[in-house]
Amino acid sequence: MGTSADLLLLLLLGQCWAGASADPEAVVCADTACYTAHWGKLSAAEAQLHCRNNGGNLATVKSEEEAQHTQQALAQLLKLLKAPLGARISKFWIGLQREKGKCLDPSLQLKGFSWVSGGEDTLYTNWHKEVKNSCISKRCVSLLLDPSLTPQAGRLPKWSESPCGSPGSPGSNIEGFVCKFSFKGMCRPLALGGPGQVNYTTPFHATSSSLEAVPFATMANVACGEEGESGQHYLMCREKEPDVFDWGSSGPLCVSPKYGCNFNNGGCQQDCFEGGDGSFRCGCRPGFRLLDDLVTCASRNPCSSNPCRGTATCVAGSQGKDYTCHCPPGYQLDSSQRDCVDVDECQGSPCLQECVNTPGGFHCECWVGYEPKGGLGEESCQDVNECAADISPCAQICTNTKGSFVCSCQKGYHLMGENRTQCEDVNECADPKKNLCQGNCLNTEGSFHCTCEPGWELAPDNVSCIMGSVSAGSSTGASQSEDKADRELKHASFTTMSSLIMNPEGTSKVAPTVRRPFQRHSILITPVPPEMLTPSRPPDIQMELSTHNPMVITSLEESTGRDFMAKQSEGTDGQKLLLFYILGTVVAILLLLALAQGLLIYRKRRARREEIKEKKPQSAADSYSWVPERAEGRAMENQYSPTPGTDC
Repeated sequence: MGTSADLLLLLLLGQCWAGASADPEAVVCADTACYTAHWGKLSAAEAQLHCRNNGGNLATVKSEEEAQHTQQALAQLLKLLKAPLGARISKFWIGLQREKGKCLDPSLQLKGFSWVSGGEDTLYTNWHKEVKNSCISKRCVSLLLDPSLTPQAGRLPKWSESPCGSPGSPGSNIEGFVCKFSFKGMCRPLALGGPGQVNYTTPFHATSSSLEAVPFATMANVACGEEGESGQHYLMCREKEPDVFDWGSSGPLCVSPKYGCNFNNGGCQQDCFEGGDGSFRCGCRPGFRLLDDLVTCASRNPCSSNPCRGTATCVAGSQGKDYTCHCPPGYQLDSSQRDCVDVDECQGSPCLQECVNTPGGFHCECWVGYEPKGGLGEESCQDVNECAADISPCAQICTNTKGSFVCSCQKGYHLMGENRTQCEDVNECADPKKNLCQGNCLNTEGSFHCTCEPGWELAPDNVSCIMGSVSAGSSTGASQSEDKADRELKHASFTTMSSLIMNPEGTSKVAPTVRRPFQRHSILITPVPPEMLTPSRPPDIQMELSTHNPMVITSLEESTGRDFMAKQSEGTDGQKLLLFYILGTVVAILLLLALAQGLLIYRKRRARREEIKEKKPQSAADSYSWVPERAEGRAMENQYSPTPGTDC
């Protein structure tokens, strides 16, 4: 019953698959994949759609073995073509593409391209020339086929990248494409014991009469005899048990007593033994055993067929029926238990800082700003002192930190530059918060310098301006006395202004200086004769006469501060006393400034009058001393009358 169902299924599949592909195509199967080469001018997208509709993708060429398989498929295609290609180089699409907007990456083997079927990138490449750095359009890769050259293992098709083409315009020299179809397993080709013909129809709708390996689910149509007169057989490659694929038939097909073992070795894989009545049977050499199909021989050593792949090593079991695959250090078995994959040792954090995984191993590296310790191996890292004298990156001050450094500048400078390592002078004169000068400000490297206008000079604080000495052009003792008096006056004025402000506790406190552009005030002070000086002047300012200067401020009573402090201590309202204290201080300062300005103007005018006086021509009377007139006494009635008591 099961055999009838299988035959019905095969007949239905034969009707569906027969004539499915009329275009010329070549098929090469090996390992667990088949490669088909197709002739036809299609764009890369159309070629990928054709492969996908049949269950595959545009071919990958991830190894030299795959490159050889695609080369064999292209060589078969050339044999199938009726018209020769000539000497022109043709291109066949493969499944390597780079999407629009993704740019060239020279650091990668595939230059930013990826396989349309997915999977990891591999190290194998075979570029024909440098890849163009174009990000504005999609780019695709094709194989270059030179028909004038004989295919050789050392002359594999080169890769060429170009635009992917469009429907009706596939691109320059595009003649076809290569597809790849992957399978879970393969059957060995059918061996006939007599004359006959085998046609394989694959699941991807390709037909062939000769395959080195037949993919799973392929249908085989066997016609025995010269013209198929001996009958037909329909077989299918099935999975008999896990990873074991078989046709499900026993004994050779198309057996003929006429030929016996003389035709194709009777269809046997190894030995053929004939009987006396024209029959024959298959046998195996020592170390091998005959399988259930009575044709195929298998080694008694399960590892003889190399079931393990890649770097895995096959180890046979004790009974010779099973095996296990072993991996070298740094690798482990994958899910199939037949191949090895790299172990990522860095997941266990074996390094103190950076861990770099490598195939089969790993190595440690130090972070930026650290270096390996001498004699302790790569596992230990120490900080690099970037501030060492010979390698310091900072212009002025460098402070080393763990794995890095910090730059700073001296007073009067600030950091600048993209990396914040250079220092630039701060212009204190341009910053109102830093410009403390009462007069002019001159910026210097790392600092600044204050100057005053003519007639004024810097105070001891080097930022304020006080009155300077004015020379009248005389070197007499009187002028020297005036200069001395002026210096005393300036010192007293500056000291008094600085000490007038007292804090609530009664201790001296320097008042914050308000820096303003220095201006001179023109205040006219008229000298007062000594007779007009009365004790009615303000009690806080004392005046005294001088033979050189009628008005010289000699002292300023400190009673103002004491009176305010006394009132503050007696009063109960602290806020009112503080307000009175501030107002009194401001009034006293303004009065001092006015008197100082008046005194300066007076001295200048006096000096000018003396200069004019010296320039006037002297008269004869100037050499005489004039005696001031005395007030006339009251006239006597008779100034000539004899004095009483005298005789005339």
